[in-house]
Amino acid sequence: TNGSTLVVTPSVTTTYTVVGTNIFGCANTRTFTQVVTPTPTVNASASPTTICSGNSSTLIANGALSYTWNPGGLSGATVVVTPTSTTIYTVIGANGNCTATRTLNLIVNPTPTLTALASPTVICAGSTTTLSVIGASNYTWNPGALTGNTLAVSPTITTQYTVNGQTLAGCSASAIVNVSVNAVPVLSITASATNICIGSSGTLSASGASSYTWNPGAIIGSSIVITPTSNVVYTVTGQVPGGCTSS
Repeated sequence: TNGSTLVVTPSVTTTYTVVGTNIFGCANTRTFTQVVTPTPTVNASASPTTICSGNSSTLIANGALSYTWNPGGLSGATVVVTPTSTTIYTVIGANGNCTATRTLNLIVNPTPTLTALASPTVICAGSTTTLSVIGASNYTWNPGALTGNTLAVSPTITTQYTVNGQTLAGCSASAIVNVSVNAVPVLSITASATNICIGSSGTLSASGASSYTWNPGAIIGSSIVITPTSNVVYTVTGQVPGGCTSS
């Protein structure tokens, strides 16, 4: 190629030789090596490609010598990211001054926010409370591996229930519900006599609770004096401070 200026686009490192000739036909040569650095072919992937908010994914790139990830300005062939929403990541791969880019889309599904409660939160042994939860699609309660957003339980002791809720996208969260169980009183009753004469009196006594109501008569007290005129069955209801009763 003739001329004092030449534009070249070599695909590999190439040595060029120029022969210069003056008007007298005398010639001389010089050589020049044009170094060509290959433009990298960058590949990028995410593992996993879909996460739940609060979780992490590993971004991986290859095909170059150095890498920069954005957003974040992270460096390295492998980086760990925890985005709060779906994000498009761009990696710039470089071989010296030569660069190439790749993008990938990391999908972030929302983690559910559960609201769980018991109604009532305090029960007497043998009674039932209703557990309910909202915020997800599927629910599992423990202890018991029970399923559903609403269920009735009858724990015999104070129990902490944990509910795991999962969305249709597979993201999950947990919530805790405490149910307090108060003991039912165990009553003992005695009578000074179980057979009396008409006009006579007898004493009925109860123990095992804090307060007592006797019927018939709605008489209050742990010990009462009665003077029935005929055969009578007396029932005493005892109550403890937590409000639980037995008869």
